[in-house]
Amino acid sequence: MQPFIPSLSTRMYGSTMLSIGLGVSNFEGMSANVCKSTSKRVITKEEWEKKLNDVKIRKEDMNKLVMNFLVTEGYVEAAERFHIESGTEPEIDLATITDRMAVRRAVQSGNVQDAIEKVNDLNPEILDTNPQLFFHLQQQRLIELIRNGKVEEALEFAQEELAPRGEENHMFLEELERTVALLAFEDASSCPLGELLDISQRLKTASEVNAAILTSQSHEKDPKLPSLLKMLIWAQKQLDEKACYPHISDIAKATLEDTNV
Repeated sequence: MQPFIPSLSTRMYGSTMLSIGLGVSNFEGMSANVCKSTSKRVITKEEWEKKLNDVKIRKEDMNKLVMNFLVTEGYVEAAERFHIESGTEPEIDLATITDRMAVRRAVQSGNVQDAIEKVNDLNPEILDTNPQLFFHLQQQRLIELIRNGKVEEALEFAQEELAPRGEENHMFLEELERTVALLAFEDASSCPLGELLDISQRLKTASEVNAAILTSQSHEKDPKLPSLLKMLIWAQKQLDEKACYPHISDIAKATLEDTNV
């Protein structure tokens, strides 16, 4: 699967929006026109592009942003190619990405015990020092037993492995009770708690494990690029209150749309 990475112009635009700031007063010498039926200042596409171009962003910084995304999201082959093509050094050993992705795939496919063993092979301290993560993995094992109709095995597992942890932590106990409650329904997938059996629950647990492994490797648990794009959208909304200016509505295409027409 190829990673979706917004175009270079989108990433540069996001960084530039933040560099420019939100104060319309910074646009000295720009058009003094106002938007139709509003008191907002109008910034033409030509004026806006000039302002954006005045902010210089190093290509090396943009490449690091892309590499950070590829490494964090686990696109090892893409990261290797990008390293060769751009000369950008990855922040961690790319070989560790393969091991991390094997853990994530195991959880996503429902092989939780295999995932636990792989995590311990990587670093036993990850689960030893993160009781919440270990509980969630054990909870996912219980969910998989219920999904496969292994009622007696599920009850035994809940009693022996999860109940003791629930006695020590009220939050764990509530999550355990919700999970065990699935057994009370003939068709658990359509019951009020059916979301626990949805693929999204596996993905949630897999993401939690992925973040824990990254943290153990002294790497950010979340990629920087999505946060930057969120800041881009936030910055545009803030500026919308003060001016009419060209927007980027389609993040993938990164095309400036002139809203002043």
